[in-house]
Amino acid sequence: MAVDGNWNISIETPIGTRQATLSLAASGDSLAGTQAADGNSTAITDGKIDGDKVSWKVAITNPMPMTLEFSGTVNGDKISGNANAGAFGALPFTGSRA
Repeated sequence: MAVDGNWNISIETPIGTRQATLSLAASGDSLAGTQAADGNSTAITDGKIDGDKVSWKVAITNPMPMTLEFSGTVNGDKISGNANAGAFGALPFTGSRA
């Protein structure tokens, strides 16, 4: 499944829905790119692809410093899954190609 490109995602958090953008590029079973929100852009780490499954990590500072661990599924121009936020649990996310 082609994951390359730009995505707009919404993450459901305890403080409300947060918007972010993703720019992703696949190379074999590896995934690279950036995730941006609130005017800050950060490189993703540990990006992986397995068929239509994708996963990556991103370190954020707003609203508090933590590393979110995303895992999801790409279905055409849609992406969805969960972002593991440590003590806050799994936060559902959905998105579509920008």
